[in-house]
Amino acid sequence: MKFLSRLLLFSIAWGLLAGCSTVDDDILPPKELIDFKETLPIKKIWSTNLGKGSKFLRISLSPAGDSNRIYAASRDGVVSALNPDNGKMIWQADVDVLLSAGPGTGEDYVVVAGSDGDLICLTATNGHEIWRSNINGESLARPLIKNSSVLVQTIDGKLQSYSTFDGQKQWSIEQSLPRLTLRGTSSPVIVGTMVVAGFDNGRLVGTNLSTGVTQWETLLSPPSGRSDLERLADIDGTIIVVDQDIYAAGYQGKLVSVASESGQIIWAKDISTHVGLSVDFVNVYSLNESGELIALLRRNGTEIWRQDALLRREPTSPVVFENAVAIGDFEGYVHLFSNIDGRPIARIRVDKGLLSGAPVVIGNQLYVQSESGVLAAYAVKQPEIQDNAVDKAIEES
Repeated sequence: MKFLSRLLLFSIAWGLLAGCSTVDDDILPPKELIDFKETLPIKKIWSTNLGKGSKFLRISLSPAGDSNRIYAASRDGVVSALNPDNGKMIWQADVDVLLSAGPGTGEDYVVVAGSDGDLICLTATNGHEIWRSNINGESLARPLIKNSSVLVQTIDGKLQSYSTFDGQKQWSIEQSLPRLTLRGTSSPVIVGTMVVAGFDNGRLVGTNLSTGVTQWETLLSPPSGRSDLERLADIDGTIIVVDQDIYAAGYQGKLVSVASESGQIIWAKDISTHVGLSVDFVNVYSLNESGELIALLRRNGTEIWRQDALLRREPTSPVVFENAVAIGDFEGYVHLFSNIDGRPIARIRVDKGLLSGAPVVIGNQLYVQSESGVLAAYAVKQPEIQDNAVDKAIEES
């Protein structure tokens, strides 16, 4: 019942947002795709159907793993371990619940979360269930595994820690939330001995991983306005950690760089987003609420370029892949833009359905999961070297 109520709340909020937006946003359809010369050659390595999916529930199921194994889960409760080279099944387990988030992986565990509050831990080796606990709330954030603890954040403003050994709760913190929020939750991240999480009240919170004691709280932007709608301030998107710097953004708030040791804001930009961000060695990439992709310098937040090709196309969080920024949309496309100037350099179609989860980079491959349950792996085509060119190179050496 909580799940249905939350979904309804999101639908109402999104409708109100559309009603309160500009006239242009009310009447303009999603921006049409334009033809361009592709300069980044992308090839599909494999694709597979994980199980039954969902339609427009905006759940948080996306692949995780490493160069040895990819772990993924479907809405209908099927958790799979796959070979990243060819997509062949290594093991598969049916946990018999509707899943809403995960999998989280680490320390030889695979953890998924269900819509009705189930937190389920499996062995990474063969998928055997170790334990399941009830976290008393739906989670839309990937579970995080660190130091024999599973960290899970629920949509009711709680961050909880459970033991990887037996699923017993270790600690819990809670933030008070406004009456109206968007549907979604950012996934917590680890910074040294802290876990950092964003909440629907616009606060970024650093908590001691072992004790659950709050180290600091930072408000990205004070909620403003008289109505509940005007005071929406959710932090729902990806939070990124680079060295000792944290990058986060909120809806109707700011995109900020935060010092992890103190929670102090280093720089801030007025960018409202609910999808999060990504970073590379030089830039931070995010999308504003209209779907405009924006690149900023990491060191000071100076804007470098903007790209409006995805306006009103319900883009996902961006992810850096090779020399590009990859973003999914509501029609199942993944768009790749140059990290130098934002021009489109490739486009692939994974499925005909919504891509509510951001693409994921593992090793040198890009993985994309649709809400219908399709998982596909892509890589950049490498130029073929002719035999005579190899012989010539050997002779010259």
